[in-house]
Amino acid sequence: MTFEDIVKDIKAKKFKSIYFLNGEEPFFIDRITDLIENEVLPEEEKAFNQTVLYGNDISMTTVTDTARRFPMMSQYQVVVVKEAQNIRDFDNLLPYIDHFQPTTVLLFAYKNKKADKRKNVFKKLSSSPNCVYFESNKLYDNKIPDWIISYCKSKAYSITPKAAGILAESLGTDLSRVANEIDKLTLLLPAGGEIKENLVEEHTGISKDFNTFELQAALIRKDYLKVNRIVNYFEANPKNNPLVLTIATLFKYFLNLLTYHYQKKSTPNTQEMARLLGINAFFMKDYLEGARMYNAMKCANIISLLREYDMKSKGVGNANISDGQLLKELIFKIMH
Repeated sequence: MTFEDIVKDIKAKKFKSIYFLNGEEPFFIDRITDLIENEVLPEEEKAFNQTVLYGNDISMTTVTDTARRFPMMSQYQVVVVKEAQNIRDFDNLLPYIDHFQPTTVLLFAYKNKKADKRKNVFKKLSSSPNCVYFESNKLYDNKIPDWIISYCKSKAYSITPKAAGILAESLGTDLSRVANEIDKLTLLLPAGGEIKENLVEEHTGISKDFNTFELQAALIRKDYLKVNRIVNYFEANPKNNPLVLTIATLFKYFLNLLTYHYQKKSTPNTQEMARLLGINAFFMKDYLEGARMYNAMKCANIISLLREYDMKSKGVGNANISDGQLLKELIFKIMH
């Protein structure tokens, strides 16, 4: 089941007896856990029928003994096991999977790593019709803007693609951090409002004019004046604009642009090309314009430059040149 399917079922009061949530992305695990804690029981029944256990402190026998209890004056009891990855005797769950307590909703939050499905207990959990087995995977950075748009939509708000791109480039792939920033922004809007670039700048400290997103756009247009302004701003604010992040962003763009050059004849459809490049179709205009400014050979040379300066930023072949100076050298070579 997908995250969206699980959420939909929980909100519809369609509960499974066991939820096993595992993986490297804690955001989805935390959201499902919160839903189970808040949606299964009314507030007045939680004191007697909702139990939270922690994997560091318990054995699986404690978990299953707790899960086999009957609820008190309620349809369900809820048992939430946090830090479940720290339980050492997980195999002792096997008998419970086949002989579970139907009035118990048992949830395991197995965070920051995937369970080894070669082990019988996890194989059994993944195949049981009475269990929701969910793998929470990290999103690649190119998927973050679309996730931001989708997350805003789920909260009945909207966001401009550019504002989503700025947030993605500035906040990275930490979904909890991104969601927290979006939640704060929606508090400033009327119901159903739209998050725009100005709102992002005013309330997150992220400049709408001086960020890697705008640097890339200026490079695409070969807007020398704006490029120099952004580079100077980056040099003056190195902590907020690390060189390694700037290089990674430009590398991703020019690698995609090189792919575009070689695929544009065989993939003329814009939507198909966007899927091939792993981007939102809104940003295809950046590739159409970039292709006019940088041919395939130039893209290949820029990719080589970016690799060279990535190594220099990490101290390889760098005689104590500052990140700001390295960035100036790199951008000059890209544009000339």
